[in-house]
Amino acid sequence: MKKTVIIGFLGTQLDGGKGSARWEKWRPSVALAQHEDLVVDRFELLYSTPAQALARQLKEDIGTVSPETVVQAHELPLRDAWDFEEVYGCLFDFARSYPFDTDKEDYWIHITTGTHVVQICLFLMTEARYFPGCLLQSSPPRRHGLGSPGEYTLIDLDLSRYDLIAQRFSHARTEGVELLKSGIATRNARFNRMIDEIEHVAVRSRAPMLLMGPTGAGKSFLARRIFELKKIRHQLNGRFVEINCATLHGDGAASTLFGHVKGAFTGAATERPGLLRTAHKGLLFLDEIGELGLDEQAMLLKAVEEKRFLPVGGDLEVQSDFQLIAGTNRNLAHEVAAGRFREDLFARINLWTYSLPSLAERPEDIEPNLDYLLEQAGVEIGQVARFNKESRAGFLRFATSPGARWKGNFRDLYASVTRMATLAEGGRITTSVADAEIGRLRQAWREPEAPGCGVVDLETLLGRERIAALDLFDRLQLEAVVAVCADCASLSDAGRKLFGVSRMDKAKPNDADRLKKYLARHGLAWDDVRGLRGLP
Repeated sequence: MKKTVIIGFLGTQLDGGKGSARWEKWRPSVALAQHEDLVVDRFELLYSTPAQALARQLKEDIGTVSPETVVQAHELPLRDAWDFEEVYGCLFDFARSYPFDTDKEDYWIHITTGTHVVQICLFLMTEARYFPGCLLQSSPPRRHGLGSPGEYTLIDLDLSRYDLIAQRFSHARTEGVELLKSGIATRNARFNRMIDEIEHVAVRSRAPMLLMGPTGAGKSFLARRIFELKKIRHQLNGRFVEINCATLHGDGAASTLFGHVKGAFTGAATERPGLLRTAHKGLLFLDEIGELGLDEQAMLLKAVEEKRFLPVGGDLEVQSDFQLIAGTNRNLAHEVAAGRFREDLFARINLWTYSLPSLAERPEDIEPNLDYLLEQAGVEIGQVARFNKESRAGFLRFATSPGARWKGNFRDLYASVTRMATLAEGGRITTSVADAEIGRLRQAWREPEAPGCGVVDLETLLGRERIAALDLFDRLQLEAVVAVCADCASLSDAGRKLFGVSRMDKAKPNDADRLKKYLARHGLAWDDVRGLRGLP
């Protein structure tokens, strides 16, 4: 049985009273401990400094009527209980420091006592899950003098009408967004919009999430940050469990995920719980879920939908209540069409889907990430490293240029920063160190061939008649543009390569739009030219 814990604010008027006459009066906080059908294991009594004497008396009176109730009084540094900012700050600090244990205790937030401002803030903080419980409202007996403790009700209110007051929580939401971004001042508008929505969804939904994006784009990092955010909001009590499904092969895949019973197969000398059970009350991140076998996909679907499944070799189902985040660098819709991924599982995990842009698609974020990763590398190698002005400018000029491919995304950038920090004499990354690193990256990426050196079949795109109507100049130019498009993953990527010089003169370069309009002049769209490359 869970313990019942009441959190309430002392009411200087309703809870007040002197001498023996106080027992003839209905006092909400004391009355809650007088109900025969309610056992209050602990009462967390909040009060402001001027009410210290009344708090001591109330603690003694609750102990008199309910000796089994432990009363813990908390003095808050509150000067004006009618000031929204001050009340919110005190309650917020209390909630963040309080050791909530939702597995073992139920929390009832008493909203009958305290000023209206206190009551509203308690409403909002319960709605926002800073107080992970339900609201409790008490009322006096209909007839006085009979010793009745009155009535109490557990309520779930729609707080949407308090939107203006809820804006006071915007700072806390900003903290959640900053947590997801690790405090990195990202500048890419698309990425920032995506993180804003993920923060909103993470604290309001336990439905599966699907993070899509190329290898190294930060899917695993973001999944862990989502877990940390939900942990702060008391929505998860379990562990963060991560597995790359590309490492799961054969019969061991099901055993790793779902566990097995003793003797399930040769070598199964003991029972194994499996990762799904290890993630009970926590978050399970399945990276590269597209690599999972069809049989395991079917078992996972049942586990996600019903929170129960059969271990390998077992006859009795086990339970695990976990939240799932899946990651993939594949297009799962294409995998479904090809019969390599179950359509029903895709439908189940496709409720909240986010595509993380590659590092090359957000060049404006390279500079703030460079500073962040430089600090991380300094911790790892035990030496603080810094660029000088010239080396920093030179490296950033290369890192944000169309020639910087960043195939491994943030893994490439972190490796590059780590190398430079390690080679920095006296912690100074000089121009020679940065230039050597640029050369190393160029070699590793094997710089892409010059535009137009591949053969592109324009006839397939335009037809003979339209090609015949083109001047040789226009035809060669179009062939070069289409060749670049065929090598690029996105319209934006191709635009950056084609307009790599002129874009520097624009305050807000829109390379994708420029390329889109150029193709449209020839009756072409991005889908017509992407991936179209003939044999050299």
